[in-house]
Amino acid sequence: MRKLLGTTTRRFLLTLLTGLLALSFGANAASSDRSPVLARIVDSGTIRVGMSAGQPPFNMTNREGKIIGMDVDLAGLLAGALDVELEIVDMPFNELLTSLESGKVDLVISGMTATLRRNMRAAFVGPYYITGKSILARSETIAALDSNEMNRDNLRIAALKGSTSEDFVKGVAPNATLVATATYDDAIDLLLSNKVELFVADASIIMLSMLRWPDAGLTAASKPLTIEPIGIAVPASDPLLLNLIENYFRALDASGVLEQLHKKWFESGGWLVQLP
Repeated sequence: MRKLLGTTTRRFLLTLLTGLLALSFGANAASSDRSPVLARIVDSGTIRVGMSAGQPPFNMTNREGKIIGMDVDLAGLLAGALDVELEIVDMPFNELLTSLESGKVDLVISGMTATLRRNMRAAFVGPYYITGKSILARSETIAALDSNEMNRDNLRIAALKGSTSEDFVKGVAPNATLVATATYDDAIDLLLSNKVELFVADASIIMLSMLRWPDAGLTAASKPLTIEPIGIAVPASDPLLLNLIENYFRALDASGVLEQLHKKWFESGGWLVQLP
């Protein structure tokens, strides 16, 4: 009787354990199906954030070859809150959303405006900064042009490839010659060497350029031409990751951390000495 009871108990426990393991595996599988990117982050203990590393003060490479900027600080705070390691994946700006869709990166934090077309490809958390398009030129007359006056066939305009600035130029100045550049510094080089008359970018980039080249005779437009919200791009396929990033973002905003980042990177120029 004792032997029979022991066998029955063992069988019962084995059956119960097998069932629990099946339930656990099923729950994990279901969770992975619902939130594949979040599940990968949890399993690997690392979050991969895409950046272009050429959009100061959002992100840039310093003298030592290290990527710094507001986006880097924000990504580090999110990784710390999630208790995972941060891996920054540097790539051209126009490749960021494609890499997010393909799973090469988990988030994009790279001075990216949440536009209608981009929001059809990814969800956006934020905004963590609000900016607008502006103009930089070597002539006060050219810098004073509004969007209605930029459509000249003899005007050469530089803008970052794949950016909303490029879209803006195509929309308001189809007769002008658009020169799409890989980085903002490339656009500035073209402007300083008189190979373009205008450089169109976010107002923050324009102001920074004037600080970096104070003796170049650069002139900026007096007011922004558009209003653009900058946000964190999250894979559209992962609602649980989106919810998590939204919660931590709200906490960072409510605690005053975002305001401190704004002051550090947009009001104080102390970090400029780190640039090449």
